[in-house]
Order: sequence, then C-alpha cells, then structure tokens
Amino acid sequence: MAAAALEKTAREILASAEIEINGSRPWDIQVHNPAFYRRVLAQGTLGLGESYMDGWWDAEALDELICRLCHAVEPRTVCSKRAWLGAYLRQAIINAQDRAMARENVHRHYDLGNDLFTAMLGRHLLYSCACWETAQNLNEAEGDRLEWVCRKLDLKPGQKVLDIGCGWGCLVKYAAEKYGVEAVGITLSEEQAKLARRSCADLPVEIRIQDYRDVEGEFDRVISLGMFEHVGYRNHRTFMEAVARCLRQGGVFVLHTIGSGRSSKTADPWMHKYIFPNSLIPSIQQIGRALEGLLTMESWENHGPEYDRTLMVWYRNFDARWPQLEPKYGARFYRMWKYYLLASAGAFRARYNQSWLMVFSNQRVPGRFAVS
Repeated sequence: MAAAALEKTAREILASAEIEINGSRPWDIQVHNPAFYRRVLAQGTLGLGESYMDGWWDAEALDELICRLCHAVEPRTVCSKRAWLGAYLRQAIINAQDRAMARENVHRHYDLGNDLFTAMLGRHLLYSCACWETAQNLNEAEGDRLEWVCRKLDLKPGQKVLDIGCGWGCLVKYAAEKYGVEAVGITLSEEQAKLARRSCADLPVEIRIQDYRDVEGEFDRVISLGMFEHVGYRNHRTFMEAVARCLRQGGVFVLHTIGSGRSSKTADPWMHKYIFPNSLIPSIQQIGRALEGLLTMESWENHGPEYDRTLMVWYRNFDARWPQLEPKYGARFYRMWKYYLLASAGAFRARYNQSWLMVFSNQRVPGRFAVS
C-alpha cells in the first residue's frame, strides 16, 4: 500500500476516536516519522507501543488518547495477526506460567529494581489499586485500601493469614501491626522478598520465595492482591484449588485482580513483550469456572475508576523522580514505562479494563456471611 493510502487509513481509524494527526488538542497524535503509519497498520498495538518507545510519535495527553481509542476501536481488531497467532500458539503448546516460567515472568518485571518501584509507589509500596474515596494523596489512598482489605477479611488477633503474591509485604505488615495476626507472604521476586523481610523483621511475619502451588498448611484468611493476572488460564483452577486447600473451615479469601469484559487466552502483544510477560487478564467467566464447587462468592466490587487515578499518580511520581533513575534505566525505558502507565490509565478510564475486588468464603453452614 502506498504511503499516502496508509496515512489515509490511519487518519480514518483515529478520526473514529475523534483524534487528529498533528492536531492541537492534548489527545491528538503528533507524528514525527512517516514510517509510523505502515508500522502501526502492520503490527497493530505492538507497533503502536514500540513506535512510541522509538520516538516516532507523541501526544500531550497519552492517557486520554488511549482512552478514546479504547472507546472507539476494539484493540484486538487492530493488533498484528502475526503477534496474536504467535501468542495463541505459545499458550496452546506450553503452560507459560508453570513453575519455571512463572519465576522468570516475575523476575523480568518485579526484579527490575526496588529503586524504580519505591520512586513510583507510596510509602506502603502497594502495587495495586488504591482507595480514593476520602484520601487526599497516594499514601492515604494506599492505607485506605489496606484497611478495606483487612475489614473484608474480618481479621481477629491470633489468626493466621496467607498473602499470595505479597509484593513488598505491605498487607502482611499492616495486618500484623494493626490487627495482631500472624502472616505468611509468598512471592517469586528476590528483590521484593529482600525489602519485605527488612520491613517485617520485627513482626510475626514470614516472607517466602515460593510458588502458590507449593504452599502447605492451613490459614484462617487468604489474600491475593494483583497477582492473579500472572496465573494464566491453564492454571486458574489450580490456583483456586490451592486457596481452597489452604483455607480453614469458616475462612475468608479476598481476591483483587484486573478484569476483562471478554475471555481470552492471550495478552496484548506489547504488554506481553515489554511489561508483563505471559500475563493474562481474566474474565468473569474464567474466574467463575475456576471457582466452581470450591468457594462461595460473598461479594464482587468494581473499583476500575480508582485504578485510573492510581496510575496517574504513579506516573507523576515516576516522572518527577526520573532524573535520579535515568542513569540506570536510560531514555528508551522512560518512554516504555510512561507508555505502560498512561496507556493503562486510559484503558481503565474507558472501562476497557476493570479492577475487581472479591470476597469468598468456604462456609457450608446456613446463613449469610457478613461482608463489611
């Protein structure tokens, strides 16, 4: 296809989202390299993200540009067929989240460096959707989310809590300090474990580098914040079976995950390649199938708009502290990470992605479980 025809096609797609090429509005796209059109039309969302990383285009309000695109265009319809086919075949042939690959998937993102995440997150180091109902800043919003989770868990002193994918230990630390519980946090990230162990050193908290499939013992409460996206559709049932196995009778399980309105077996090609390798955002149907016959649903809430705000604050923190990070990470990483944070914010704003917070119990007795 000739260059002029490629540009015309790109203009038509963008116009459907009320986006102009080289326009004057904050969400309009400024094209610096005419090869952009061929690259994006050939490679879809992978080409869009990579060409941004390479400096081929910009947008003053990248988050709003992506929001408008998500409203107007189904991202899967403009993704590279080759990239999607490769991902589909990979998922069909192998378990991309088995024990060995799960560790590598985690390493490629969460072991990038604690300096990066401490610069971006609030003081609790909650790498998940914060709670903005009354909070005035990220530190408060993180604390309010941790308190929300603890109340949903109905914590009591002396209970034993398991946190699957504990990150830097914020939830187990908060629960041990405020609610007097004993806790085990598991992660596959060496960097997260180092910091979490230091943070929880004087508390009844054990931080393990351990796969969820290998956890033994019984717990009064189980929690998983922002980890289920890394489990993969092949392992959803295995994950839920592990939770049910570890949860004592009368126990409570709180699950937070980013959610999708459509079932899929593959991730976005750009996100898979650069940010979360072999991740998969689950659907309601996939979660329901994994749970069937194991646990009782008590509540299901959607906090997606709060994730939009959280990501925008993460980006501002990252941007403000970039001068200290740049020598280690480099200019192309900056554009990659900026694209990740702002594109994610736009996807939540468009309600293309959701943020689900669910409460389950394994009580098989008459009556309704009280969810605060």
